[in-house]
Amino acid sequence: MSSTENVLSIYALGGLNEIGKNMYAIEYGDNIVIIDCGNKFPDESLLGIDLIVPDITYLLEHKENIRALIVTHGHEDHIGGIPFFLKKINVPVYSTRFTLGLIELKLSEHKLLRETELVEIDSNSSLRFDDIGVEFFKVNHSIPDCLGIVFQTPEGKIVHTGDFKFDLTPANNEHSDIHKMAQIGREGVLLLLSESTNAERAGLSPSEQMVGKHVEEAFMKAERKVILSTFASNINRIQQVVDAAQKTHRKVALLGRSMLNVVDVAIERGYLTVPDGMLIEQHEIDELAPEKVTILCTGSQGEPLAALSRLSTGNFRGVEILPEDTVIIAAGPIPGNERNVTRVVDNLLSLGAKVIYGTGSSSGMHVSGHGYQEDLKLMLTLMKPTYFIPIHGEYRMLYHHRLLAESVGVEQGNTFIMNNGDVVDIANSLARQTRKIPTGNTYIDGLGVGDVGDIVLRDRKQLSEDGMLIMVLTMSKREAKLIHDPDIISRGFVFQKDSENLFREVKSLIKKTVSDLKKEDKNQWNIIKQSMKKSVGQYLFHQMKRKPMILPIIIEV
Repeated sequence: MSSTENVLSIYALGGLNEIGKNMYAIEYGDNIVIIDCGNKFPDESLLGIDLIVPDITYLLEHKENIRALIVTHGHEDHIGGIPFFLKKINVPVYSTRFTLGLIELKLSEHKLLRETELVEIDSNSSLRFDDIGVEFFKVNHSIPDCLGIVFQTPEGKIVHTGDFKFDLTPANNEHSDIHKMAQIGREGVLLLLSESTNAERAGLSPSEQMVGKHVEEAFMKAERKVILSTFASNINRIQQVVDAAQKTHRKVALLGRSMLNVVDVAIERGYLTVPDGMLIEQHEIDELAPEKVTILCTGSQGEPLAALSRLSTGNFRGVEILPEDTVIIAAGPIPGNERNVTRVVDNLLSLGAKVIYGTGSSSGMHVSGHGYQEDLKLMLTLMKPTYFIPIHGEYRMLYHHRLLAESVGVEQGNTFIMNNGDVVDIANSLARQTRKIPTGNTYIDGLGVGDVGDIVLRDRKQLSEDGMLIMVLTMSKREAKLIHDPDIISRGFVFQKDSENLFREVKSLIKKTVSDLKKEDKNQWNIIKQSMKKSVGQYLFHQMKRKPMILPIIIEV
């Protein structure tokens, strides 16, 4: 169901009741404007899946109405799905200079750069798509060049904050445009969409400046190499590392593909200042005294193939961590990654390294780029919206954000806690949430996009838990009887040589099943296969309390 001429519709295809794959849309008449197109990474239950991006089935059905994709900033959960989106819906992409640099990297990898229209904007830009006007305001976050968005519609102003915090002493001196936000609020905001990541955390989010002081102190105390791992996109923190290295007369080596790529973009576009001669190649690390070296690397989330994880297990060729080296993990673990980070820390400590980790005041090496409760209340107070949709968070975060909104004046009943696919329709300045559009997850597995669904994942889960049993039957095509004993192959179920009695019983059961079916004159191969799967499956579960995947193969002779 598409919105009619006089209805303004707002919905999310990702980012509600989850952290990641943010994608939102504003629709009025025949015009749809998309906000962000991110990915998220799979948990352990999604075996073999590389990435998760939004399901854009609804957008494909209305692609002739899509006017633009506007990107608030360059984090993966806001840009990671763009190549997969553009392969199906080629529309202009609007974003800031630094964000476009990161998008260009992705489009180059997917061979889409030449055919994509990329439009650079800033906080002073204005756009128009028929009845929808678009303006912007500057916000702080943990990556440069972040924007909030104001949509001017016939129904009223819709504001999307992007990810933000209020840092009054930002490391890059790029302050939030608080005066502009206040002016937008004075002019009247019909609906605010505001991020909810830290809606449970009291107070104001600490300033990034705090991290710079602690990094410098750690560099001063370090006796040998310093290895620091952080998000490659956190250019402000990388600048602080470069500054600390300069003050302690160290060179800097970059490890990890994303770190190299993002730093190149940041230097090229003027967002990162590195003194001439400071950056060294990997092979130069051992040529310098340990106290003259800093290694800046990826892997702060404990990713198994990232640089820090490989260093912690001694598997990074040409570079090793030695006793008394200092390792700093300058990032907080994303929920779900705690176990991986702990494993890396354990490995580093076993190598004799001095490890500084933990968030907030425990180490001083990380502050969040997402606003705490007082930041969120300040945004609500500046915007003074009539209606409110908390976004970018799991349910408890959206719930707490609703309470914050009501505490600063948003009327009860005017906040919509939504799921992906829920639609808020606004007509005559009255908002209602009564309908849904199709949405969900699209799984990326290697080069496959969307070809792995729930059934495939269920099979992978079964294989990972109980393995597979293959039964090969050589049968007479004319008489539908076994020519010789079945062959049984076990993969991930039991070790065959230690289970000869079990396999002997399974073979007897197969022969009995085939014989019984022949007596009943049920000779079709598919009936024989289904009957064997059922009888053998029941027997194995009774004997072993396991449910391997059973694969019967019939060879006709």
